[in-house]
Parts: sequence; structure tokens; C-alpha cells
Amino acid sequence: MELLNAIILGIVQGLTEFLPISSSAHLRVVGEFLGTGGDPGARFTAITQIGTELAVVIFFWRDIVRIISQWAKSLAGRVPRNDPDARMGWLIIIGSVPIVVLGWFFQDQIETVFRNLWITATMLIAFGILLGIADHVGAKRRKLGDITYPHGVIYGFAQAMSLIPGVSRSGGTITAGLFLGYERAAAARYAFLLAIPAVFGSGFYQVYKSIAEPCTAAATNCKPEIFGPFETLIATVVAFVIGLVVIAFFMRYISKRSFLPFVIYRIVAGGALMILLATGVLLP
Repeated sequence: MELLNAIILGIVQGLTEFLPISSSAHLRVVGEFLGTGGDPGARFTAITQIGTELAVVIFFWRDIVRIISQWAKSLAGRVPRNDPDARMGWLIIIGSVPIVVLGWFFQDQIETVFRNLWITATMLIAFGILLGIADHVGAKRRKLGDITYPHGVIYGFAQAMSLIPGVSRSGGTITAGLFLGYERAAAARYAFLLAIPAVFGSGFYQVYKSIAEPCTAAATNCKPEIFGPFETLIATVVAFVIGLVVIAFFMRYISKRSFLPFVIYRIVAGGALMILLATGVLLP
């Protein structure tokens, strides 16, 4: 049964990671209905996100190789520092700083307080409304090559908000990009590239913690993990396969259509979650 539950959560992770609807919120809520004992936990969430981020690496492989190559050459002076790909390398580094710093300082809250379902429901609705406003008022004229370093920092702080379930990593960063006037596809593309260091860093850090600091029933100051290493690995593989399909769909979709369906979904999902909490069907 645990393996089946892990597979289901892997599917949920793959389906929701790239859509601006918050994968962590969906894992948090779906876990409550699976009979897994409740919240799958921040550790399981972070590790399964490695799978979906591998899908990003595969999908943007040529871009990533080119960016790393040109960035490294710029350090050696072989290409100008203002080379578009070299700049993108620096933009990803600069944009990753906020989530690393805030993730480090608020680690305990991320794994406990921030996972309260009332907060999740509120973030689903609030950031859904913000996404809708940004998609409506954004100029959508700036392209990927127009990103400046200050804009990269703003993107970075928007990404850091995703440490709170319900915000959505892609949703938060895409919203910031739309407010800054970037095209939908450009905002999404940078958001996905920006997520690579953060997701891999967080995921492998949680892998290290699960080995170095195993949380068992006998341990203190921690909640025992619901899933073991094998179930978590299977969920991660499933998330990778599903995520690869979803990211291809999403990039095609936003090149022609608005984010309105996702805005409506977030508001409805957040409202439904509040009703379930208010009626006692779910505990926060």
C-alpha cells in the first residue's frame, strides 16, 4: 500500500510541478486522503522534485549546456561577459541566492509551520489572484534576453516564496515576470531554468539528511518519515516521466493561451480546502 501511495504522489508531483498551481500544496493535501498517515513531509516533497527537475534538464538540455559553456568561457575571458548565454548563467546564480538564504534561515518553519493547511489554502487563492492580475496587466513585450540583474533578483525573491506550500515555484516566478512585462513563454523559461540549482540543492540536501539524520520513531524533535528510500525513489522516477510530458505541454500551451484556467483552478481549490478545514474533514 505504501508503494501505491508513493506512486500516486509521484504522479501528482509530475502533473503539478510545472503548472502554476503548487505541487507542494497538492502533495500536502493528497497525502491526507491516501491513508498515508497525513503530510508526506517536506523531505519527501524535496526529493521527488529532483525527478521533475531532471525533466527540466532533459527538456532544456541544449540551452543548459550552452549557458554553462559560455559562462565558463566568460570567466576565462574567452567570451565577453555580456554574451547572452554568459549573462544567463550569472542571472541564474544571482536569482538563486534569495531562496538559498531564506531556505537556510527558515528551514525549521518550512518543515513545520509553513505546512499548515490554512496557510496553503490562503496562498493558493492569494497567488492565484496575483497571477490573474499579472497576466492581465503585464505588457508581455520583454523577451528572455531582456532580463536584467535587478529583475533576476526580483525573480529570485518570487521563487523563494515557493518555500511556502500553495505559492508555487513556477507560479510565483512567472507572476513576477509578467508584472515586469515579460512574455509568458520568456517568464516561464527563465523560471524553469532558475529552479534547477534550488531544486537540486534542496533535494540532494534532503537526501543527505535522510542518510545522516534518519528520522525514526525513537528519534526526538522530528516526525518519522511516511515513505522509505525505495518508495521515495519510485515516486521520484514516476515524477520524472510525468513531468517530462507536462513541461512539453505547458510550454506549448502558454505560447498561445492565458493563465486564466490556472487562476480559476487555484481559487476553487483554495476555497474547497478552506471548506474542508472549516468543517473538520481535514485538520490543518
